[in-house]
Amino acid sequence: MSTPYPFTAVVGQDDLRLALLLNAVSPSVGGVLVRGEKGTAKSTAVRALSALLPEVDVVPGCRFSCAPAAPDPGCPDGPHEPGPGVPRPARMVELPVGASEDRLVGALDIERALSEGVKAFEPGLLADAHRGILYVDEVNLLHDHLVDLLLDAAAMGASYVEREGVSVRHAARFLLVGTMNPEEGELRPQLLDRFGLTVEVAASREPEQRVEVVRRRLAYDDDPAVFTARWAQEEAAVRARIVAARTLLPSVRLGDGALRQIAATCAAFEVDGMRADIVMARTATALAAWAGRTDVLAEDVRQAALLALPHRRRRNPFDAPGLDEGKLDETLREFGGSEDDDPDPDPGPDGPGGGGGGGGQPPQADGPQDGSGARTEAGEGGEPQTSGAGAGEQAPARAAEPFRTKVLSVPGIGEGAAGRRSRARTEQGRTTGARRPRGTLNKLHLAATVRAAAPHQRARGRTGPGLLLRRDDLRQAVREGHESNLVLFVVDASGSMAARQRMGAVKGAVLSLLLDAYQRRDKVGLVSFRGSGAEVALPPTSSVDAAAVRLESLPTGGRTPLAAGLLKAHDVLRVERLRDPVRRALLVVVTDGRATGGPEPVALAGRAARLLASESVASVVVDCESGPVRLGLAGQLAGELGGTAVTLDELRADAIAGLVRDVQGNRRAA
Repeated sequence: MSTPYPFTAVVGQDDLRLALLLNAVSPSVGGVLVRGEKGTAKSTAVRALSALLPEVDVVPGCRFSCAPAAPDPGCPDGPHEPGPGVPRPARMVELPVGASEDRLVGALDIERALSEGVKAFEPGLLADAHRGILYVDEVNLLHDHLVDLLLDAAAMGASYVEREGVSVRHAARFLLVGTMNPEEGELRPQLLDRFGLTVEVAASREPEQRVEVVRRRLAYDDDPAVFTARWAQEEAAVRARIVAARTLLPSVRLGDGALRQIAATCAAFEVDGMRADIVMARTATALAAWAGRTDVLAEDVRQAALLALPHRRRRNPFDAPGLDEGKLDETLREFGGSEDDDPDPDPGPDGPGGGGGGGGQPPQADGPQDGSGARTEAGEGGEPQTSGAGAGEQAPARAAEPFRTKVLSVPGIGEGAAGRRSRARTEQGRTTGARRPRGTLNKLHLAATVRAAAPHQRARGRTGPGLLLRRDDLRQAVREGHESNLVLFVVDASGSMAARQRMGAVKGAVLSLLLDAYQRRDKVGLVSFRGSGAEVALPPTSSVDAAAVRLESLPTGGRTPLAAGLLKAHDVLRVERLRDPVRRALLVVVTDGRATGGPEPVALAGRAARLLASESVASVVVDCESGPVRLGLAGQLAGELGGTAVTLDELRADAIAGLVRDVQGNRRAA
């Protein structure tokens, strides 16, 4: 077994370490979601926490970690006889993003259940995590059906495994810890709310601190055992402090003044429901216990708000996460009990918890601590250009207000990742048929199984009422649900498209579909072309935050290399097919159809369009041509692509649905 990196050796990341320690003190806080860029010690800190947790007593031989003092009356291994327990370390169980449903909740032997009436059950990860930590790395990439199971278990404190009327239940109370990189997609709101606390982490920009991070990591990699031994004393001190805080926790007093501040803060930030109030109260109490106090102070309430509210406040997906700390301090002052209770937004080194960890921060041993009058010129379309970003380039246009869109779907039945858009064969959804199982049976089609077994009952010597069942009789249910897709926009950002109102409308349409993609678990990408070439302005992603930032900064100006844009889209789709062969794509080309720059630009664009058409890419051309004289070039491009052409105004709402229906019709005709 590998030696985990010591928790106290993590440099900086005070909020992350504090949030994890508060959950170790009071598991009822409800877990932690850690958001941040890659390489910021998210996983390292979480894995290191398990070594600090106190041991738990379990019933000997119980696969479900029942507590001897209060065993689960419905435990599948029960009933348990009274007796002493066996101590063991608290577990940290990792849930892989690609895990199956059976791996998470456990597997029930359907054959024995139907033929013998025996509940032969193999526990899953939820049973292993009971009274411990369930850790999900890249939790935002977890499949929807696994998210649903997690939500059920977190809400009920139990896991249910049901197979055609045969069910097994066991306790599943665990500390849920997840890490994610927001650039790779957002988290479903229902699961987001299940995390008690959230922390944003980023790599330090201080050279000395970065040097210390590298120095400690290299020392650990050279000899993990020796490095861990160097930090044993600090680890023991934190472990003892957790035990002391747990002992003190029941004695902590949460007064009416602190409760009023909690309620006022949640109301001021317009959080939904009452879970935020409860989590803040538990977090503030844990902060006081961690600091060795029996009274909750205003500074505890303030720190609790910073940890418990950012992911719960009402915000548009395009808004940046976080809290307005000025508004927070004003609310706490208004509802504070006295001058002594006023929050200190910058507690000094002698604050709660001692050791320089103001606000209850965990100890850090020996390591460094955190500490336009531009000239314009005319471009291709006669629009004024901004010289600050290069010749022939305009300042980015602001996106128009996003709007609600209809569903974009791809024709046929796919087999892509589960989502909420196009029809697909999935593990979840309505049953459409049956087949022989390939591998482990997890979705029994009961009627088909009975039909397969019925003709053989006399030959098998059946004499009683029971059904004689064999492995060959079992049938797997075939289900149809929905998949997620890739919508790739190819946007003309040249001088001929540079009118601010036009580009603003284009960006608004893309943002609208990004919001829809966030809700439907899709990927959306953006290729722009202008000047002398094309670039991937937005790689295929589900992250609306990253998408909004990149779209707002999309520059315009210069010539119109249409062929380069189409070829770049071809490259993006080719790479995405290699990464995810079963995800289908819809190409949306936003242009007025003009092609300039280089030899024979129109003919070259036609050849690029026919290349895409030869690979059966569903395509739509949004015609942005304006003025009294229209050349119809966008319509010609749509013909080359084997798609359809619509005007920019027709992108809105009902027109989108009609547009996609046309695409489907064209592809069926082809």
